[in-house]
Amino acid sequence: MTQTPTAHGPAQGQSRAHFTVPAKHPMVTVLGSGDALLRVIEKAFPAADIHVRGNEISAVGDAGEVALVQRLFDEMMLVLRTGQPMTEDAVERSIAMLRASENGEGDGPETPADVLTQNILSSRGRTIRPKTLNQKRYVDAIDKHTIVFGIGPAGTGKTYLAMAKAVQALQSKQVNRIILTRPAVEAGERLGFLPGTLYEKIDPYLRPLYDALHDMLDPDSIPKLMASGTIEVAPLAYMRGRAQPLFTNVLTPEGWRPIGGLQVGDLVIGSNGEPTPVLGVYPQGEKDVYRVAAQDGSWTLACGEHLWTVRTRDDERRDKPWRVLETQEMIGNLRAAHARRYELPMLTAPVSMPEREVPMDPYALGLLLGDGCLTGSTTPAFSSEDQELAQALDAALPGITVRHRGGPDSMLNRVRSPGDVVTLENPVTRTLRELDLLRTRSHSRFVPDDYLHNSAEVRLAVLQGLLDSDGGPVTQTDRTCRIQYTTTSILLRDDVISLVRSLGGVAYTRRRTAEGRKRGTAHGAHRPDAHIVDIRLPEGIEPFRLARKRDTYLAAGGGGRPTRFIDSIEPAGREETVCIQVAAEDSLYVTQDYLLTHNTLNDAFIILDEAQNTSPEQMKMFLTRLGFESKIVITGDVTQVDLPSGTKSGLRQVQDILEGVDDVHFSRLTSQDVVRHKLVGRIVDAYEKYDSENGTENGTHKGRGNAGHKGK
Repeated sequence: MTQTPTAHGPAQGQSRAHFTVPAKHPMVTVLGSGDALLRVIEKAFPAADIHVRGNEISAVGDAGEVALVQRLFDEMMLVLRTGQPMTEDAVERSIAMLRASENGEGDGPETPADVLTQNILSSRGRTIRPKTLNQKRYVDAIDKHTIVFGIGPAGTGKTYLAMAKAVQALQSKQVNRIILTRPAVEAGERLGFLPGTLYEKIDPYLRPLYDALHDMLDPDSIPKLMASGTIEVAPLAYMRGRAQPLFTNVLTPEGWRPIGGLQVGDLVIGSNGEPTPVLGVYPQGEKDVYRVAAQDGSWTLACGEHLWTVRTRDDERRDKPWRVLETQEMIGNLRAAHARRYELPMLTAPVSMPEREVPMDPYALGLLLGDGCLTGSTTPAFSSEDQELAQALDAALPGITVRHRGGPDSMLNRVRSPGDVVTLENPVTRTLRELDLLRTRSHSRFVPDDYLHNSAEVRLAVLQGLLDSDGGPVTQTDRTCRIQYTTTSILLRDDVISLVRSLGGVAYTRRRTAEGRKRGTAHGAHRPDAHIVDIRLPEGIEPFRLARKRDTYLAAGGGGRPTRFIDSIEPAGREETVCIQVAAEDSLYVTQDYLLTHNTLNDAFIILDEAQNTSPEQMKMFLTRLGFESKIVITGDVTQVDLPSGTKSGLRQVQDILEGVDDVHFSRLTSQDVVRHKLVGRIVDAYEKYDSENGTENGTHKGRGNAGHKGK
């Protein structure tokens, strides 16, 4: 459109403009059916006369109005060129944006065409896009920031647009799952007093989220996505329910500690074997818990909503990423064609623990626990057919000489110096006494704590000593080599399993009963049962130092890849529980029996709707559940708080706390952004005017509670 003075010298301040519609655009697309769009424009610009002749449009009148008419038609043509239709609503919003820009109210370069041509999602024959400038900025903020708050009255598209961005992120594989949640406290109702099952009680609160999903996805695909955990819709209370009983052990650099005794800042062990700090501790109250057991005998307790990183054989074969499932999602689905379905992650490196001083070489200790005579009534002895081991003992024990007595037996004699008295205690005997191992026999031996909770090098050396003496490689045709260890000591069996697991391996145990075998009667004791431990260690962990065993192991291809699969999930009663958040990148930490589990959500798009009905504690809990490569959108209307009297709104408070924090953005929408019936916007304006005139907001005296209207 070109703008020129009128030919006959119109009144001062007036001008004329001409616009030619390209022939490829029918005039009905510009003027609307029955000239409906033209009437909207004429009503909006009463100071300009608009005339249409053929494909020519002219406007004459107030210079400012004519300039806006010209800009409006330019913007309309930009939209039409993209193939998108213009509607009465789109024209009205374009006019509002142009007038705001003219009055200096706009603070950005966006034009109506920029807003109306931004497509978020196309689904089922419809396209979802922002309709107002504030909505566009809200959508852009979701792209640019990790945490976005969408604050404004009902009908402004806060939740709907966030849902569209979540589905877009899932379809483009930016995230692996969508989490949708709401606090179930509307209108002061209490779930316990509502009729029906738990899901029937919570369904009305979540129905708007389900409805939005059905607008954006194939309805037939939604149950499958929810069954697989790709989409989770749950009340906010469930978001904090990923918990373990207070007495459940968690591994720390100093050893095992009950999870209920952990505090923020404490260190726990992550999946890489390194310490990682605890970022949050959230008591969960009493919950139903389940015993989650793996096929190697390891197990731990967790609630039904507790999270597990798992993968199936198909995931591994197709090189798909690990998935995150809740305990309750896997119940009844643990087998696939008689094979265990869900594989659990293993430690990617041995657990890192502080190195402690020990009174005896760890490899030598392992040899003595296996083949040593530690009764204390005689000089310590060692019995092995492999003289290589006797020589290793001789080199590892200062002040001791290993003297061969004949056959497999050797004595560990003290090296005497000139002037020594005969009564000096043997150094090995003295050390065994310090370690409480003196006078132990084969069925009562154990690995002292200072060796169990020591550096990876010390732990491996002890294990190598035990395996060189009482273990060995077991070769299998067309399979990698496993390791087998045998002991009559239950304590030593468990300590060997602990050593193996701490190094990233797996250990299976079975018992060979003494019944039917010849019994010994030494000291009146019968021969005890034997405990056999089958072991697999990860690549790079050498189980043997003894040459003949090491060579056999390596020739068979080593131990292969240790694996763990979930074997069973059984109810285990109700317990007081707690949930923790850790700083590890994958959010995993080591719990009982060296199982890896976690509580935060990675690679997820998380939406908290109706956030004005969260308490400050709930808001903090929710925000600190953020995992890596995840995004959070929080929506709410601070003028419609339904919390019990005296309870602060977490959405109001969080604005004062996080305003200005990097990568956190607050998008504020107003009645001008309402995209429902036009009357809704006028109702919102009327309520805001009433609250302003009466000095109240939602029944509360104005003050800090008015934070929701910043920037309006």
